Amino acid sequence: MAASPGPAGVGGAGAVYGSGSSGFALDSGLEIKTRSVEQTLLPLVSQITTLINHKDNTKKSDKTLQAIQRVGQAVNLAVGRFVKVGEAIANENWDLKEEINIACIEAKQAGETIAALTDITNLNYLESDGQITIFTDKTGVIKAARLLLSSVTKVLLLADRVVIKQIITSRNKVLATMERLEKVNSFQEFVQIFSQFGNEMVEFAHLSGDRQNDLKDEKKKAKMAAARAVLEKCTMMLLTASKTCLRHPNCESAHKNKEGVFDRMKVALDKVIEIVTDCKPNGETDISSISIFTGIKEFKMNIEALRENLYFQSKENLSVTLEVILERTEDFTDSAYTSHEHRERILELSTQARMELQQLISVWIQAQSKKTKSIAEELELSILKISHSLNELKKELHSTATQLAADLLKYHADHVVLKALKLTGVEGNLEALAEYACKLSEQKEQLVETCRLLRHISGTEPLEITCIHAEETFQVTGQQIISAAETLTLHPSSKIAKENLDVFCEAWESQISDMSTLLREINDVFEGRRGEKYGYLSLPKPMKNNANLKSLKPDKPDSEEQAKIAKLGLKLGLLTSDADCEIEKWEDQENEIVQYGRNMSSMAYSLYLFTRGEGPLKTSQDLIHQLEVFAAEGLKLTSSVQAFSKQLKDDDKLMLLLEINKLIPLCHQLQTVTKTSLQNKIFLKVDKCITKTRSMMALLVQLLSLCYKLLKKLQMENNGWVSVTNKDTMDGKT
Repeated sequence: MAASPGPAGVGGAGAVYGSGSSGFALDSGLEIKTRSVEQTLLPLVSQITTLINHKDNTKKSDKTLQAIQRVGQAVNLAVGRFVKVGEAIANENWDLKEEINIACIEAKQAGETIAALTDITNLNYLESDGQITIFTDKTGVIKAARLLLSSVTKVLLLADRVVIKQIITSRNKVLATMERLEKVNSFQEFVQIFSQFGNEMVEFAHLSGDRQNDLKDEKKKAKMAAARAVLEKCTMMLLTASKTCLRHPNCESAHKNKEGVFDRMKVALDKVIEIVTDCKPNGETDISSISIFTGIKEFKMNIEALRENLYFQSKENLSVTLEVILERTEDFTDSAYTSHEHRERILELSTQARMELQQLISVWIQAQSKKTKSIAEELELSILKISHSLNELKKELHSTATQLAADLLKYHADHVVLKALKLTGVEGNLEALAEYACKLSEQKEQLVETCRLLRHISGTEPLEITCIHAEETFQVTGQQIISAAETLTLHPSSKIAKENLDVFCEAWESQISDMSTLLREINDVFEGRRGEKYGYLSLPKPMKNNANLKSLKPDKPDSEEQAKIAKLGLKLGLLTSDADCEIEKWEDQENEIVQYGRNMSSMAYSLYLFTRGEGPLKTSQDLIHQLEVFAAEGLKLTSSVQAFSKQLKDDDKLMLLLEINKLIPLCHQLQTVTKTSLQNKIFLKVDKCITKTRSMMALLVQLLSLCYKLLKKLQMENNGWVSVTNKDTMDGKT
């Protein structure tokens, strides 16, 4: 899901998760058009207000008169477009049709009124003839402008209700399909239902991603990004965890692993609906109340207000507020990971802040009874002293948390424990599993506590939410890695159990990478740089050793570009899942067609990770090289499929060749794009490349499915004729 925390780059199951919805937000884009027309109307109405605010005795020049008429006509045309969009929305939503149509009629009437009042082609003749114009009836044009704004607002609010209803309906469809996935017992049935689930997640990602982009509240936007990031990552986990359960139905740890994924996705889906409907669940706590930096900021505002008003608040309130702040610093002083020096310094500064407040209260009491200059100066000095003490406390807390986080990230950069768990799983060593599971649990607790400390010093609400998301992710993923490792240890020869553990380990490594980005953003905010956005870090990096790419300079993507790349990448991720499902059907996993298909799917998954700033591809040069190999692998696949087609009957052969002839041009086009230099247009190049790759993967899924069916048919016709795996057979020999 776009997205994108997200945690930048946040999303759902696959790219913009595809299409297939009949709603206007997906197909016709009416909501976007409505907002576009609104943005045209409002400045024009503002111009009308400016133009009619001339003094009555001021002579109107021809230029002014012409400007008034042009604005009036432009308003009427824009209203006409707006009304068409509104009527289209009404026709697709019968329950709101009457309300929308009434608002559209009001808007149309207002537009026509404004056009009539500003029609001053024959001003002198019209006024002498008693015709009402903008200058004879300013009140009329003002009323029309107000009616226009009111009706436009009504349509937009009603359209918003439609979008909210669409998102809720989409969520309900996803939940219903998830229930079916939880109960499925056969792999064939799972593949069919998961395909439907993928399409529904595509729709949900479309809708929730558009909603996220529309949100003005940065706090809500960050929450939405976090929820969509969970859905995106969990979709891949759901696939492998479910396949593992189907392969090992009696394995308790496999079922525990799968249940954890489903539970987390359900919570994330509910979170999206809470944000969209603006309905908080009972008992939800406002996170700003638990942030030390937010508390200090509010406390300083309160004491600084004493300069203007000595009776602004009670002394007891100030004392209680400071005690609450200092009580929260116990998260630092009680932590086993805080150094002795930092702990002592935090306690010292806390004691100093209490003393400074007592001094401030003493002077404050005197200032209320004595209005002398010396008392005022003493009050100012007391305010400055306690502000300084709190600033020093902030610095110490920031230093403690960021140093701990940096050390932890450096220590765990090589992921030794994850590698050991994978190895013990393959070896089936239960004793070693217990040892390394314990070590991962310790590492998880360290990371969770560090995220909690970072949340206190993050400095902004969106970053606080990102810290909470990181804390929850480490907590949940740590347990899931252990259950996945246990499953592999119990079934050491299981390829799907190994793949499942790999997926959860990748999610852990990805969150470690996200935490590194989060730490940089927190430091930027603390140092006054407000923090740059680090989504898609791998895209704009400088490139070396490639003549075609030397001219491509890093450029900062805007939000629209980021959303587009994220959506394309997410779709690619879903298509790799579809391809893997098709590959699983083949009994002979050494078949050349299967091997090339598996290679292409693996490379496409790396490209998907790249769009999120993750995975093995670190630079744009890496991306281009991977795409060149991907195109070459596609051509090898077509050669193998062509060789296979020689064994088929004419009708089947023609059907297969038609599919091949779609893939070959795409391979050549991708090769061309990778070699084309686009001066300072790196995002345009990435966009084109991923679009081509996505088209190729869609064809790959179709080809794998078709080849499998034709192979089965051929084998049945030849009474168990040997599989087409060996080289001689692929060359047309039998």
